[in-house]
Amino acid sequence: MKKWLVAAAAVVVSSAGFAAGNADAGKGKVAVCASCHGANGIAMVPTYPNLAGQNAAYIEGALKAYKTQERKGYQAAIMYGMAAPLSDQDIADIAAYYASLK
Repeated sequence: MKKWLVAAAAVVVSSAGFAAGNADAGKGKVAVCASCHGANGIAMVPTYPNLAGQNAAYIEGALKAYKTQERKGYQAAIMYGMAAPLSDQDIADIAAYYASLK
């Protein structure tokens, strides 16, 4: 059963479910993110995640899960409000931007 779920998840993630992100557009959309995750994607607070260089598909998936409130745990409630107004294109652009940072 677990193998089937992993295979199904891989198909979903690799499908067209993720919009093509534009890193340049994403740079203009991350001002609110910078307050916790840092201006260059390096968090100022040790308990907040660094986003610079993170895999774009991971960021996209995480933001979409926060938007639908499917992701739970540490700081999730704060992220619900941050992700709620974002369109799928905004999410893809933000993910592409952070993934482009090294």
